[in-house]
Amino acid sequence: MKLNWKRTFIILTDVVLGIYIVLAFTAFNKPDETAKKCTRVNISIADESNNGFITVAEIKKRLVAGGIYPKGQPLRYVDARKIEERLKMSPFVKTAECYKTQDGQVFINITQLLPVIRIKADNGDDYYVDDKNSVMPNSSYVSNLIIASGSITPGFATNYISPMGKTLMANDVWRNLVEQIHVLPGGGVELVPRVGDHIVYIGRLPDFQKGVSHEKLISDYVSNKMTRLVKFYKYGLSHAGWNRYSYVNLEFDNQIICKKRPHRTVVYKPHPAPQTVNAHPSETTVKPAAGRQERTQKQQQTEHKKKTL
Repeated sequence: MKLNWKRTFIILTDVVLGIYIVLAFTAFNKPDETAKKCTRVNISIADESNNGFITVAEIKKRLVAGGIYPKGQPLRYVDARKIEERLKMSPFVKTAECYKTQDGQVFINITQLLPVIRIKADNGDDYYVDDKNSVMPNSSYVSNLIIASGSITPGFATNYISPMGKTLMANDVWRNLVEQIHVLPGGGVELVPRVGDHIVYIGRLPDFQKGVSHEKLISDYVSNKMTRLVKFYKYGLSHAGWNRYSYVNLEFDNQIICKKRPHRTVVYKPHPAPQTVNAHPSETTVKPAAGRQERTQKQQQTEHKKKTL
């Protein structure tokens, strides 16, 4: 059978042309995806309730100020990478991720640097230390954190106070028990509890040791002191009285040294005895003792003899 190449060519040409027409018609009637606008912006902040400094409103404000807030903008003009870079400029942002979806939504996911303690040093420094042991600038946002005061340098804050703060904040009891940390000039650490009227001394925080995690050394040290303090409160002060001592020293193991509060001098003024009217004075008159009465009679007799002589 002889193949008719001319007829075959015509048929193939018609098929290709038909496919092209169908695709062209479909593309013509399909809406332009690049012209679709952003209809919704979803901002998610991890750990938003854990003493962070970032809110959804602040993220929106930052993007609006930079002219890159995506809502209402064509999706093709929404630069996800530029949004991420803009948000990472904040000292309180750890990571930022932005992406678009075909239904016109833009998603922004943020993880923030969490402050663990506020530093108010004697030299006037006022800043925060985050969960990565880094210094954070001061913020107008008020956070319910433990305050560390005294002789604190930025290096001491990041290497010593930050690990201590993370240890306290990780325990609900300890976090609610300690109100303030105070560092003495010699490096000793005092705690100001929220209950009672006394100071707790825990000694110097451990120094660096070769081959051992310094953060773990401090965490173990602080955990030991706080465990002993809670037991002392439970079995000691709860019976002796919360204001019995002015200073509690936990520096040494196996003993707790307490300094008693000075006793107040109280002057008691007795009330005057009531005056009573005695109807029978003879019944209440105190008679001299028998021996004393005999001596009095003898003295009178002797004096009488002297006069008669």
